[in-house]
Amino acid sequence: MKSLYKIKQWDSFELINKIKDNSVDLVITSPPYNVGKVYEKKDKLEKYLEPYKQFTKTLFEKVSQTWSVCRQVGNYIEKGEVYPLDIYFYDIFKEAGFKLRNRIIRHFEHGLHAQNRFSGRYETILWFTKDDEYTFNLDAVRVPSKYPGKLHYKWPKKWLPSWNPLWKNPSDFWKTLEEDWNSLVWDIPNVKSNHPEKTVHPCQFPVELVQRCILALTKEGDIILDPFLWVGSSIIWAVLQNRIWLWFEYDKNFIDISKKRLQQLEKGELKIRKLGTPIYQPTGKEKASQNPFKK
Repeated sequence: MKSLYKIKQWDSFELINKIKDNSVDLVITSPPYNVGKVYEKKDKLEKYLEPYKQFTKTLFEKVSQTWSVCRQVGNYIEKGEVYPLDIYFYDIFKEAGFKLRNRIIRHFEHGLHAQNRFSGRYETILWFTKDDEYTFNLDAVRVPSKYPGKLHYKWPKKWLPSWNPLWKNPSDFWKTLEEDWNSLVWDIPNVKSNHPEKTVHPCQFPVELVQRCILALTKEGDIILDPFLWVGSSIIWAVLQNRIWLWFEYDKNFIDISKKRLQQLEKGELKIRKLGTPIYQPTGKEKASQNPFKK
């Protein structure tokens, strides 16, 4: 584990100013969605967004010239009306000077069930860069070709493989279903009650979600910042990949959980859902899989 790591208990909107300019290689975070969870106060949309405007401008100064910001966002809902937060944050980041490289859709199968609209089963990850020259390690995140036996049918390449032997570039749709690392899509299920990484945080995101961003957008020894630590999911993969990390968190309870998870990681005791582990698929024989009203 790198020795240059720190967890700071402080308000992220204040502590961001203490970071040296052009010193951070990747910012990866998932801020509160303003939905009234126990760790946040729900405000009107305009009031919720206002502090992020200056925060993002300051963030632009802290990110080094060739590096990136990945921000996971969901939806804000007011009186049944849905406000996609990525739309609002795009304007904030664009005004600050960032350039959008991908709007990634993260799909998952399980979540809250809506009553008056279709149930939400996705979140978005916005990947911004500070400059036109940036790090993107494609080979580190390639996925297998869907048709490895496909050949060119025209000369001069006729009969040669038409797919890249290093495998293909992942799409910007990260499906979190039953396929895995060695298949066509990346498997990143939600952290539910039976997930091995589950802590007390009600909206915990899995270590796997961080993995692709870190592998693709950083190299060993780079500095990664998460200004909204929560329970340390972003730390885990940064440590495993020999990145240097700096994290902020206001809630001492979440900091204690993060430190405990790091200690467990150092001892080899931390439970992590292994990358590519297929999600359990019911066979239809389980009691919960059977319709009690069907004769």
